[in-house]
Amino acid sequence: MTSSRQPRVVCAIGGAIVLLLMPGCTQLVGRQETPPPPMPQAKEEVPTSDGPKVEQVGNASWYGPAQNGKETASGETFDQDALTAAHPTLPMGTKAVVTNLETGKSVEVTINDRGPHAKGRKIDISRAAAQRIGMTKKGVTRVKIVAAPHRKPAKHAMPHAAKSRPIPVAASTDIPTPSPQ
Repeated sequence: MTSSRQPRVVCAIGGAIVLLLMPGCTQLVGRQETPPPPMPQAKEEVPTSDGPKVEQVGNASWYGPAQNGKETASGETFDQDALTAAHPTLPMGTKAVVTNLETGKSVEVTINDRGPHAKGRKIDISRAAAQRIGMTKKGVTRVKIVAAPHRKPAKHAMPHAAKSRPIPVAASTDIPTPSPQ
């Protein structure tokens, strides 16, 4: 390459790069991008501790031997023989009545874990709870869940009888004064 052609090649390459980058810098005139409308989604109601009664219908499964003795989300040790359950949103400690829609049998469980982790299920109940409503052989069944999330105890002022005693304040005669020297 001769020295007179070198600047032309550099200019040609630079011009090509500018032409390649320009479409990204331009803006379409008269056309505005608008985001697509939001897709409607089924919303699962998340109960609050001071909310109304929660009712859900869906599939339930049970868990037992494989999890027995392991720690639950509430920090308790899972006992497959206790009447407990795992629910994705109900507050820990909530009492829920689970009714097997095939047998009509019901059991009251305490929510102490999170789950179920299988898609399409609303609640996992302990083996003992599953036995009470007749679903241990089937494994998964359609249930109705009725729960009234427990309220946290309100912080009340101290009762009248238990008020604290006033702290004595020193009188001016009780305060020692330094003696002049």
